[in-house]
Order: sequence, then structure tokens, then C-alpha cells
Amino acid sequence: MKRSEARQTDPEEGAELGPEEKLNVVYRLTRELAQQMEKSRIAQYTELLFSPWRLIWLNLLSGAARGVGIALGFTFFAATIIYILQVLGALNLPIIGDYIADIVRIVQHQLELKTY
Repeated sequence: MKRSEARQTDPEEGAELGPEEKLNVVYRLTRELAQQMEKSRIAQYTELLFSPWRLIWLNLLSGAARGVGIALGFTFFAATIIYILQVLGALNLPIIGDYIADIVRIVQHQLELKTY
């Protein structure tokens, strides 16, 4: 390998770099890395890792919020499906209507049992 090929070059300019230019490139890259780390909030994450009780509390709250969200979403989804089945059952479709009516009756019966 020739000596000129072994020297570092600035990828943007293609020119050979002296010691000061190399330091400037390293400084620029370091500054960009620090800015990226600041954007990713790595400092807050490491602080959180050093306070386990706060981490547990935040995870407990987020888990409860997810659970409530899933319960509300499933309730809405199930109510919508039951409503659609009732509408389809009222249309008196030949074979499907009887099947849907049976499903609606079973669901309504189960709901009545739970209210007592």
C-alpha cells in the first residue's frame, strides 16, 4: 500500500487531513453524537435505572393504564359485535338468522345471570 493511500482523507472533500483537521473532525463527530444522545434522552433513562422504586411505580401505572384501555376497548368491540348480530338476527335471514338468534339469546341469558 502506498503512503498516500494510508493517510486519512475527509470523505466530503477528498483532501488529506492534517492533525488539526483530524481533531476538528473528531470534535464535530463527538458533538453530533452528544446531540443525538441528548435527543434520545439517555440521561433520563440511566437516572431511572438508578431509582428502582420509581421504575417500579412507573411500570405499575403504565400497566394499569394498559389494562383499563384493553378492557374498555374489548367492551366496545363486544357491544358492537352483539349489536350487529341483533340487527342481522332481525333481518330473518334463512339459515344464518337462526344461528345468530341463538347466539344473541345465549349472550343475553348469560348477561341476565350475572346481574342477579
